[in-house]
Amino acid sequence: MQISTTATTTPVDEARLAEILANPGFGQHFTDHMLTRVWTPEQGWHDARITPYGPLTLDPATAVLHYAQETFEGMKAYRHDDGSIWTFRPEQNAARMVRSSQRLAFPELPVDDFVECVDALVAADQRWVPDSEGEKSLYLRPFMFASETFLGVRPAQHVTFMVIASPAGAYFKGGIKPVNLWLSETYTRAGRGGMGAAKTGGNYAASLAAQREAIEQGCDQVVFLDDQEFRYIEELGGMNLFFVHADGHVVTPETGTILEGITRASIIELAGKLGHAVEERKFSLDEWRDGVASGEITEVFACGTAAVVTPVGELRSPQGVTPAPASTELTMRIREALVGMQFGRTEDTFGWMHRVV
Repeated sequence: MQISTTATTTPVDEARLAEILANPGFGQHFTDHMLTRVWTPEQGWHDARITPYGPLTLDPATAVLHYAQETFEGMKAYRHDDGSIWTFRPEQNAARMVRSSQRLAFPELPVDDFVECVDALVAADQRWVPDSEGEKSLYLRPFMFASETFLGVRPAQHVTFMVIASPAGAYFKGGIKPVNLWLSETYTRAGRGGMGAAKTGGNYAASLAAQREAIEQGCDQVVFLDDQEFRYIEELGGMNLFFVHADGHVVTPETGTILEGITRASIIELAGKLGHAVEERKFSLDEWRDGVASGEITEVFACGTAAVVTPVGELRSPQGVTPAPASTELTMRIREALVGMQFGRTEDTFGWMHRVV
């Protein structure tokens, strides 16, 4: 693939960049460049280019603004102590974007092309990758949207793929703390045959009313139940869930209507290597409540790209509070193993890390 590069004439100066990287926050500052690639039925994928970061000009009739035909990914680039830069399982993000594209009636961007595009932007803006102190990283946002100017309900005939990047600080400031969860009894995130397994903005928009309710109840995240029986645990607004049992085995809700997280898939493999069998199955709300009460469930944790792994504290609902399990031992062991691998502090025995620079 040929990727043309037009370097910015106004890069952020070194002094300002140092200030940003010292306290980057999340999604607040963006690198000097962005990558764009276009698809049309006549030419397929073409015109891959890196250009200065800047606003897009869209016609008011651009299809994505009206019909939400859009997908995205979230991943990170990590600087190791020797200065090299790596990403974590980028081919899995690429494969998930293919699956999302199939569900959203998009053209499929080949896995190798996805990885090459991400690598190219990271290489171009490598000075924006923070050092590893405090688990800082460069957050990467590949996304695809219907860029055709047309008001009609059909798959777009002009599609734009882009990658932008933003330095990110540690998810937990002041140390890792259990997240308290609010059980939504009003909303569901997705249903059978819906878009729950696709990483598309509409799923996140659907979670916002419930998330607002959770915040009003003093909680950090919302828990969704299945749409059929309103009985089985699905996922959080932006993370997957795991339940550790007293005999060491772990259960995570089965996929189909929930997002197949890259961190989730990695934990399933890692836990197995650590001697903890993982079941993917339906897991009910009653099983959670009764298991914590009896001591059968010893830990609950959530996972995702941003937080990696976080202990779960209380589960709150109008029916009362399920307290946090007493232990976080396996939770923290898994977290340390993943973070250590990502930042090059421990050996990558899985071959998950991908060197960019």
